[in-house]
Amino acid sequence: MNIFQSSKSKLPGTNGTELYRYANAIYKKIASRTKRRPYIRSKYFKKEKVFLDYFWGHLETKNWNDRVRRLTYYNCAIDLIMNTTSRPEIVSNPNDKSQRFYRFRGKTREGERFAVQIMENINGTEKLFISLYPDP
Repeated sequence: MNIFQSSKSKLPGTNGTELYRYANAIYKKIASRTKRRPYIRSKYFKKEKVFLDYFWGHLETKNWNDRVRRLTYYNCAIDLIMNTTSRPEIVSNPNDKSQRFYRFRGKTREGERFAVQIMENINGTEKLFISLYPDP
């Protein structure tokens, strides 16, 4: 599996409030381009839409320290989704056979590793950016 080298760096900030402000500004900039659900187009999926709104609901289920840890990589994750052509790890959901997960690996400009997970229904109706975490 290839690792995508992002041209973006991690979000600045040391506490969660600052990180939320920066990440939310990136999200709102993307969301302002459409009246419906915010999305970005992915090179790997042949310019298909990857919807971003599911990630924020998933993030709310995590504790505060985990949210901060994940949000620092938000800028790099958006860059990875839009520009990667490397082959991801593909896993089917053991609880729901109608879903498939694509796990992309990347590096920030500083060299820190992270992973992005995108969910797709087997019938291919839509792709959702669901998770982002530092990769040990």
